[in-house]
Amino acid sequence: MSRIAVILVAAGDGARLGAGIPKALVKVADKTLLEHALENILQVKGLVQVVVASHENRVSEFETIANEFVRGKVDLKFTPGGLSRQGSIANALKEVADAEVVLVHDAARCFAPASLFERVANAVIENGFGVVPVLPVADTIKQVKQDVVLATVDRDELRVAQTPQGFLKDKLVKAYASVDADFTDDASLMQSTGEVISAVPGDTMAFKITVQADLEYAELNFSAVEQRTGIGTDVHKFSIEKPLFLGTLLWPGEAGLEGHSDGDAVSHAIVDALLAAAGLGDIGTNFGVDKPEYAGANGTIFITETLKLLRADGWSVGNVSVQLIGNKPKLSPRRIEVEQALTALLGASVSLGATTTDGLGFLGSSEGLGAVATALIQRPKGRL
Repeated sequence: MSRIAVILVAAGDGARLGAGIPKALVKVADKTLLEHALENILQVKGLVQVVVASHENRVSEFETIANEFVRGKVDLKFTPGGLSRQGSIANALKEVADAEVVLVHDAARCFAPASLFERVANAVIENGFGVVPVLPVADTIKQVKQDVVLATVDRDELRVAQTPQGFLKDKLVKAYASVDADFTDDASLMQSTGEVISAVPGDTMAFKITVQADLEYAELNFSAVEQRTGIGTDVHKFSIEKPLFLGTLLWPGEAGLEGHSDGDAVSHAIVDALLAAAGLGDIGTNFGVDKPEYAGANGTIFITETLKLLRADGWSVGNVSVQLIGNKPKLSPRRIEVEQALTALLGASVSLGATTTDGLGFLGSSEGLGAVATALIQRPKGRL
């Protein structure tokens, strides 16, 4: 997988926004635009570095916010902004280290999803050209001079350019070293040096926040949260031939659970609850016995893959609660350990409890073990 660096241009003072602070520090839904941008960027596959071109008078403030948010997940560098957007990127390029592809992105387009970054990066890797994401022009376009309409422009070949724009690092560095003129975006700068630029479909989520109306629109769409709940159950027979895994952890000395995978009833119930909440089928549909790659798989794999499915649809996990049903093993000695492991894996609070069936049924006679999970998931209502 190619190594990707993202230059996040966040040096604007936001004069047209009228907030009185740098634009990247303005908040929507209780997060700065800087944090919203980083939240999406950190999900990009192959990401190794983020360089933030910060407002020249607030670099330390940018560092504090970003470092607290990123928490060492990738290499994070900061540079002061230049006299222009192009100058800011030139400063940031000096900090780009071990990367093959550079994606240049505006913090003002902070809601651009990780899938857009990956689409641009993959196109750069595939053809070696510079890549710009674009959207079709919906409005009728008029050519006007001194209030006189001269012509109606054919919009079929017109596109609205967005960021991130992607380039091979070596080509971008060479182009910046060779130009003197100022350009409105990196695609036009690269074209001026003779480089070919290709287009990929953009994303409506990558809209730009420039004026107060844009900020109000973003607040309206992203402060409201859609929430859904789901229920999942899983039951397995005991097997003395297998080790026991519950909550992704090994339980030494305990009889295992039968199943195509490791039989982890807790993890499987969680997966079913998450998939049900998101309307994405169930564990059998996504990871069933017809998929040999999941034979003997640990619950960690099922949860990780499920989280990918949820994130692709914009969902994050609010919390999960699981109740273990059976006579053994005793949960209490390891409850906190399992909760901590699952919470770290899911990135959300997980609580566990246990009960018995008062001797009724096969669970009551210690023939097997069951689990019931409930999950809360959420996403911004403004999925544009």
